[in-house]
Amino acid sequence: MSDATLVYDDDCGFCTWWAEFLESRSTLALVGFSELDENLRARLPEDYESCSHLVTDDRVYSCGASIEAALVRTEMGKPARPVAEFLGQFGEYETLRERGYHWVADNRDTLGKLLSKTPPARRKRPGER
Repeated sequence: MSDATLVYDDDCGFCTWWAEFLESRSTLALVGFSELDENLRARLPEDYESCSHLVTDDRVYSCGASIEAALVRTEMGKPARPVAEFLGQFGEYETLRERGYHWVADNRDTLGKLLSKTPPARRKRPGER
């Protein structure tokens, strides 16, 4: 059962690779921007398409915080959870995390040449041509 939902750009091959990587190693549910329902959309920031989001029952993490929160929910990332919680107390860490996230986001076309999957929004559905 999922304890959180990762909302991501499902028209991006690089984003799809990472979303599916995280999903396969955790209990996260995935929802692409193209699949948002009204309830989930209402919980996201106005400019939700500018980055990924991790939505839990009581909180929404956006951009770098969303990826960090998703990673520490994986089996391989669980040991890093206390470290992430400790570092989260410092503004400098948050600034560095967000800069890193935005650098990756700004370069996802290039990075997608290394890590990419056909996005769900582009996959042919049964019966489609």
